[in-house]
Amino acid sequence: MKSIFRKKTAYLLIAANVLGVIACKDQFLEVPVTGQLSESQVSSLKGTEALLIGAYAQINGRGDWHGGATNWLWGSIRGGDANKGTNAGDFSSMNPVERYETETVNSEVNTKWRNSYEGVTRANAVLYNIRTLDLPANAAKRIEGEARFLRGHYYFELKKNFNMVPWIDETTNLPAAQADKEVADKSKIRNDMDIWPKIEDDFKTAYNNLDEKQGEAGRANKWAAAAYLAKAYMYQKKYTDAKTLFDLIIANGQTSNGKKYGLFPTFGGLFRLAGENSQESIFAFQATGGAANTNNANTEYAMNMPYNSGDKGPGGCCGFFHPSFDMAASYRTNADGLPIPQGNAYRLGANELKTDQGLQSSREFTPDQGNLDPRLDHTIGRRGIPFLDWAAHPGQNWIRDQSYAGPYTPKKYTYAKAEDNTRDKSGWTPGYTATNFMIIRYADVLLMAAEAEIEVGDIEKAREYINLVRARAAKPEGFVMGRITGYAVDKDGKIDYSTPTLDITKPAANYVVSTYTAPFSGKEEALQAVRFERKLELALEGHRFYDLVRWGIAEPELNSYLQYEASKIPSHFAGARFSSNQDEYLPIPQRQIDLQGADVLEQNDGY
Repeated sequence: MKSIFRKKTAYLLIAANVLGVIACKDQFLEVPVTGQLSESQVSSLKGTEALLIGAYAQINGRGDWHGGATNWLWGSIRGGDANKGTNAGDFSSMNPVERYETETVNSEVNTKWRNSYEGVTRANAVLYNIRTLDLPANAAKRIEGEARFLRGHYYFELKKNFNMVPWIDETTNLPAAQADKEVADKSKIRNDMDIWPKIEDDFKTAYNNLDEKQGEAGRANKWAAAAYLAKAYMYQKKYTDAKTLFDLIIANGQTSNGKKYGLFPTFGGLFRLAGENSQESIFAFQATGGAANTNNANTEYAMNMPYNSGDKGPGGCCGFFHPSFDMAASYRTNADGLPIPQGNAYRLGANELKTDQGLQSSREFTPDQGNLDPRLDHTIGRRGIPFLDWAAHPGQNWIRDQSYAGPYTPKKYTYAKAEDNTRDKSGWTPGYTATNFMIIRYADVLLMAAEAEIEVGDIEKAREYINLVRARAAKPEGFVMGRITGYAVDKDGKIDYSTPTLDITKPAANYVVSTYTAPFSGKEEALQAVRFERKLELALEGHRFYDLVRWGIAEPELNSYLQYEASKIPSHFAGARFSSNQDEYLPIPQRQIDLQGADVLEQNDGY
């Protein structure tokens, strides 16, 4: 139920730009803030519920393009799924991030830090009420579970992006007589300890406190907490602990609205309205369309629409987040319908995907005729292939600067023409959509479970899980339909190559995909398979960079990626390089060090 995430609560009385410590108590500074709820308004069960809604609402970043949970910059662009897109001058603060040249003063880095700690602050406000108010026991237990889940989520975001960050909880804001001794003063709040145990504890409490079902589909439940806890274990290589949880989740897990976990019938449908809060959605931000406040929409994706598409395509602005040559080439399959992940083989020579790079939309182009995984055309918009139900992608006409951004546009979480009237069109772009963004989905869980099985369990069980994901991709009813048969002719009798005619009874490309029918030869082959499967299945969903880092292979993979992309668009990537023992994490924002002091926040290595 989307309405539970509308903004209708106040922030905790702590500045969002800082870490959340108590403000100065000098009397002359204690002036009521206009437009802010008073303590009396939130010091009740109803007020606490409102604060909880506010903690949920922060998940999407509240209008800051790179502050929320999509991680399309931090996880996908840094991971090689895509480049910035648009042109060199637009949103130039993103340019150094994708080249691994991020500086401590980069505004986008501070945005991610600030928004994540704003989420922590909101969750702490709820937990403060739990500690200090006499609330009904059952309600308090459930609310605490949800708040601890959300705090775990925000700290997970901080941990995977910045590594060493300060832990601030609700006791930091209690009067000294009530505060836990170890966090009773600011001098104890430093980024000098590993916070994984505390993140685990938040998710464990959520798992123990929450029921399987919730009153609204968007609320976290017991199994969402279990999935997030298992994911935290995977990041720490606690594979046995993770496997134990994955076994429980796969056998018993269900959504907050009572659906047994499973894969949505078709891959492409999962990212449309019909796929929202489905059996595959374990935890998602609940976006709202048609409202005056676009902060309640899927705001982070608002700029990631085809550029200048007019009435033939969605959005019309702004041409960000263009899938990489590398990502598209990854969907090539061999004669048996299996991936070609060995080294650079999937993107070199005959395996390289044919593109229209450098070719005007008015010139003739025939899409790639080789074997392809159908997930390509649900993930990436490319010339000559139907773009959802709008039109065949015309190529360069929908791209702001192809020489800089490349030939592709993102397709996941882009709204269909049939859904157009359901969307929030307020603001300066119609890209604000009502499409929920899934932070954890069941395919993600299956592939993490497969990875855990390879590490400490049964490799055959891992193959079973991988094959479940691939079997869905192989379903013909999930193929993109519409093969080019000819082209429109304009009023002067000239062929219009930007407007092909399509035979909708035929697949748009030569889709050949299959499951792994033979057992893996051993652990190394199995790991290669599951890692590449995560790349294909979860592309553009903000996972890739973090996967590469936790696997310990970021440097070779990303430098190989950079070399390939530089051969295609040198103006974008020439000279870029990933450096190990530095680029795995973002710098601590200099703005935060200036605010808190170098004795409180220690800068990450290499910056």
